[in-house]
Amino acid sequence: MTGIAAQFIPVRAEVPDFISEQDYWTYYYEAETPYEWNNGRLETRPVSDHLTYVVYDWVRNLLHAFLETHPIASTTGLEMGFRMALPGKTVIRKPDLGVVRHDNSVPLLPLDRSFHGVFDLCIEALSESTPKEARRDTVTKKTEYRQGGVPEYYILHHDLSRCAFYARDPRGHYRPIPIQNGVLRSRVLPDFCFRIQDLIKRPNVEAMLEDPVYQGFVLPAWQADRQRAEAERQRAEIERRRAKAERQRAETALSEKEAERQRAEAERQRAETALSEKEAERQRAARLAEQLRALGVDPDIL
Repeated sequence: MTGIAAQFIPVRAEVPDFISEQDYWTYYYEAETPYEWNNGRLETRPVSDHLTYVVYDWVRNLLHAFLETHPIASTTGLEMGFRMALPGKTVIRKPDLGVVRHDNSVPLLPLDRSFHGVFDLCIEALSESTPKEARRDTVTKKTEYRQGGVPEYYILHHDLSRCAFYARDPRGHYRPIPIQNGVLRSRVLPDFCFRIQDLIKRPNVEAMLEDPVYQGFVLPAWQADRQRAEAERQRAEIERRRAKAERQRAETALSEKEAERQRAEAERQRAETALSEKEAERQRAARLAEQLRALGVDPDIL
């Protein structure tokens, strides 16, 4: 494969009808206009509508979340191309998103500006500005990726009926990936999956954290933090309840102690009252005895 150009690339004013592969790498691969190369012809990359881009962006972010949890592959952007020598022609394609597994026979190196092997997964956001552009993704590139040995190929669109998901079978043919219970599961990236209807709903992270389809790989560190926070909340709630029960026991003990004090005080008051009554009775008896003696009557003999 011919090497790519240096950092500063001259730009030709006119695009000739035929471009050699060497000239493509030298003048057009990193040009401001994003070109692909199809056996001597330059092809500009069409632009998808915004809603299709939003669908693509949701899948891309989901894939990045998956790879953070399962670091088994790397992704590339639409600026990076790869070369495929196919039956009867050679092409250089720049998929909207390329995935290279770490066990790919050709590693994706940190300073690579093109991929020298074959992507394990190519994702294209379908553009249908013209029938020709739509056919390029749905027919031409599908054939090229299949012949070039790309194991999986996804075509994304805001209309689910225009989406397509293919996997290469042992005979080298693309077959639609089975959708089981509404969920697509990648074969190239085990455990990577998404619900087809979610291409329309595009749930946010918090919703996916509660969804069994996604919770195994969406922000596990955030999930762990949330679980720790929940455990801490539960511990704090248990401690609060324990402190409340202890306070209630202390208040009950204090109430019982106060009730005992009040009972003792009432008993003391009853004793004092009885003593006062006894003393008053003694005083009445003494006065009566005094009065009897004054009358010459001995009270002791009564």
